[in-house]
Amino acid sequence: MTKPLLFAAAAAALMLAAGGAGAQPAAKSLAPAENGGNWSATVKRTARGHAIGNPDADAKLIEFISYTCPHCADFTARGEPPLDIVLLQPGKVTLEVRPVIRNGIDLAVTLLAQCGDPAGFKGRHQALMLNQATWLGKARGAPQSQMQIWQRGDKAARLNAVNALGLTELLVQRGQSRAQLDACVSDDAAAKALLANDEADATEFGITGTPSFALDGKLLEEVHGWETLYPVLSARFAPKAD
Repeated sequence: MTKPLLFAAAAAALMLAAGGAGAQPAAKSLAPAENGGNWSATVKRTARGHAIGNPDADAKLIEFISYTCPHCADFTARGEPPLDIVLLQPGKVTLEVRPVIRNGIDLAVTLLAQCGDPAGFKGRHQALMLNQATWLGKARGAPQSQMQIWQRGDKAARLNAVNALGLTELLVQRGQSRAQLDACVSDDAAAKALLANDEADATEFGITGTPSFALDGKLLEEVHGWETLYPVLSARFAPKAD
């Protein structure tokens, strides 16, 4: 029997906290006062994604995700909450989220995720991922002719995809303007940059599936979800023997 997602995440968070208390030196920077001492509210745009957390943290974790990957949505639901509570908030880890572009819909959705103030990235990312079952279900039920259009990945196809799947409306309901979102999805230069970044990550890290993770600059082999990432993080933050 599977535990409810929130319960499982909370339990994992407590276990990780118990295993990692006092494992690492204090963060080199103080958490910004405007965020109430919470490093998980600090988000900056990077060359290939968005970095969340203390930029001076000793541990650097990269999360490679695809917005059309159900396993990635599962990680957002079950893995990101304990990471946020135990490692990001106190400034122990910097988490960089980098997109992997698998298809034309991925390209369109990623442009939405990165649209706007970097401070709002976490909210956009989570909204798109946690609603994936709904909008991806619509995509899977679309006629083959429609899928072929979306797979083109050009400006018209991207706009068609995000509107037909209700993704623009999803973010409009969160307070963004339709004009801003349409402009982001229509940005061919941004789309080209995403594809170039995707190719660069594939070359540098040899990513074979999503989600994948790199810790301190090295790709974690056979780690593609919370169940396999959790033991790695537990070992990384385990108390050191005297």
